Amino acid sequence: MALFDLPFDELREHRSASVAPEDFDAFWSKTLQEAREHDLDARFEPVDTGLSTVDVYDVTFAGFGGHPVKGWLRLPAGATGPLPLVVEFIGYGGGRGLAHENLLWASTGRAHFMMDTRGQGSAWGGGGGTADPVGGAPAFPGFMTRGIDAPENYYYRRVYTDAVRAIEAARSHPLTDATRTVALGASQGGGITIAVGGLVPDLVAVAPDVPFLCDFPRAVTLTDRHPYREIALFLKTHRGRSADVQRTLSYFDGVHFAARGRAPALFSAALEDQTCPPSTVFSAFNSWAHEDKEIEVYDFNDHEGGGPYHEAAKLSWLRAYA
Repeated sequence: MALFDLPFDELREHRSASVAPEDFDAFWSKTLQEAREHDLDARFEPVDTGLSTVDVYDVTFAGFGGHPVKGWLRLPAGATGPLPLVVEFIGYGGGRGLAHENLLWASTGRAHFMMDTRGQGSAWGGGGGTADPVGGAPAFPGFMTRGIDAPENYYYRRVYTDAVRAIEAARSHPLTDATRTVALGASQGGGITIAVGGLVPDLVAVAPDVPFLCDFPRAVTLTDRHPYREIALFLKTHRGRSADVQRTLSYFDGVHFAARGRAPALFSAALEDQTCPPSTVFSAFNSWAHEDKEIEVYDFNDHEGGGPYHEAAKLSWLRAYA
């Protein structure tokens, strides 16, 4: 697919039509306050992986509603002092995988925490292990319309809350340095990264790659690829529900979290990306509130984005922050 979205000069200036609800901040403050009424109860169990350069811990902590959420903590083998911390979030449908996977960030001398995504982990990769015990109203298959009847019920309310609690859990380990915490992820993981960038005030950097969950009004009407297509297909059946759905989604739009971003940011976008169209990524990037922000653009790539080239860009960029 050749370029299908706005010309690059227009992308640089593009702004979302999404409007933040008046009670956006109050909604999220109450949500996190309720989550913190549950003991974090972060547990770190060592795993025998056979690796000699990385120590791995199987992590369980209390997320939204006190529900148990899994993760991996990976540390350079034999580390003795507080380490810069990278917290990573996962793409749509994937899970935390197996203990011996994803060794890049621990190999740089940093602590690396990877959060499992509740209810996911069965579409690709090594699987996941976190249930989503909350039911909901009728939904289109997938996760995008679960609980979309009201913001209080929406699936991503639970996921974003889990993500904030994941950062708190990772920071609770004695070998992580809470003052040098970075959040990053690609696609859905990039969207979650933007959300925590707006909800956690003291991150030192964020790096969302080809982020999902941004500029819902444009994304749902621009691309017919899943996962955004799930919302359109739900509305195809539930005629007349568009305004209610858009209201729910406005509480979870990365554009509004970006407007509250308080850390340096490195975004990436791919100009042939039909899964997360570049204009939706630029909507979040252009709204990012911190003045120290950059975006890497991959002209002829689809949703794979920069791949290993962008990994190299992140490795270089993060040296200045953590």
